[in-house]
Amino acid sequence: MVLSIGEKIFIIVRPLFESDLRVHFIGEVQDVSETAVRARGYVSVLDNSSGKFVQRKDLRTRIFPISDAGIVINVIPREVIVEEVRYSSNDKHQRVITDDKAFEMTVSEFGAIR
Repeated sequence: MVLSIGEKIFIIVRPLFESDLRVHFIGEVQDVSETAVRARGYVSVLDNSSGKFVQRKDLRTRIFPISDAGIVINVIPREVIVEEVRYSSNDKHQRVITDDKAFEMTVSEFGAIR
């Protein structure tokens, strides 16, 4: 298997059209097959008026296809506590997710935040 139960993941759902929601998901793998991953975590959606991602407060279980070109699955360190991850920007003005400890990952789709 490519993923394992207990791994932490950060998923970017690529929009098909300019008007589509920009959606991210961060969570922990609960189950995995050759075609899909079931994860429990949090959904974040881009607020177009502020240009910032807003995390939904409710914990969700989502199923994502593994082979969909519109889904980008990033594996993040197991020791990251999902509830502590937040959006920020780095010194290059790129959007990042961080736990303000050892974990930071650039998630800007097009380089600098617009």
